[in-house]
Amino acid sequence: MTALAGFLTIVLGLLSCSLAALLPQSPLVPSPNQQFTSPQSSAPLPLVVWHGLGDNYKADGLRSVGEIANAANPGTYTYFIRLDDDPSSDRTATFLGNVTEQVSKVCSDLAVHPILSKASAINALGFSQGGQFLRAYVERCNRPPVHTLVTFGSQHNGISEFQNCGENDWVCQSWDGYLKRNTWSHFVQSRLVPAQYYRDPEDLPGYLENSNFLAEINNERAVKVTYRENLKKLSKFVMYMFSEDVTVVPKESAWFADYNQTSEEITWLKERRIYKEDWLGLKWMDKRKRLEFKIAEGKHMQLSEELLSDAFKRYFGGCASSDEKVS
Repeated sequence: MTALAGFLTIVLGLLSCSLAALLPQSPLVPSPNQQFTSPQSSAPLPLVVWHGLGDNYKADGLRSVGEIANAANPGTYTYFIRLDDDPSSDRTATFLGNVTEQVSKVCSDLAVHPILSKASAINALGFSQGGQFLRAYVERCNRPPVHTLVTFGSQHNGISEFQNCGENDWVCQSWDGYLKRNTWSHFVQSRLVPAQYYRDPEDLPGYLENSNFLAEINNERAVKVTYRENLKKLSKFVMYMFSEDVTVVPKESAWFADYNQTSEEITWLKERRIYKEDWLGLKWMDKRKRLEFKIAEGKHMQLSEELLSDAFKRYFGGCASSDEKVS
């Protein structure tokens, strides 16, 4: 664990994508432990939020998101996904852990949540890696079912580079070298979160054979019909790509696009087999206008209240009756 702790110290400084510095503090958002009554049929659907790398479910910036959601759609009950009730441990879990097991825990937690489990459907918002993790939730369990999924800067087609170290940071560079040399080892794939959505277009055999998470939820090994059918139940799937994103490489991954670093060519989703052969139902959804590809101006996770408020009003503003079904 000493080696893992050393690695964690490094990546905490390099990769943190906390919302705390990006949005105003929000002391008015209710505590996650506060008791609520079950949402009424006239209220907006509950909103589930999964934060990104380096953040935790109690972060001030994340709480601002809850306040903006409630201002945009009054009466919104917002639940922030957590992998541990201790904020520090929840943050650590964004770097260290088995993503497959983490998604399974969230599936179990939401299925028995006293409010969410009683809802006819929920909306879901994913920041950075939280976006593809929420998509995995939809594919693998989806109980309670997600009505609309919105993701910001999420690595739906993975990352082809890890974050660069400083020029004179020799300790970081040594760990970075270890990570790159051992990306496909069982140790790395079962413990280091970013490695589990690493996808090198120039080493697809290694990726397809060893990826613990991304190759599975993208149906790249074999099409799991349940994954595809569950994703097709979304009323809307909205993907925001940050225009100046240099943290996620390639940034076009937010739209399921592929990028060849050698030729510097982008293969957009509709040109890929995953779409043409409809491994995930994305083509089916696109034909029914359930897919939206949006641009968020700025760098990775450079969010404004205006942008979030507009997204909440546009995509999470509807109400659902008690007998409404997601289909």
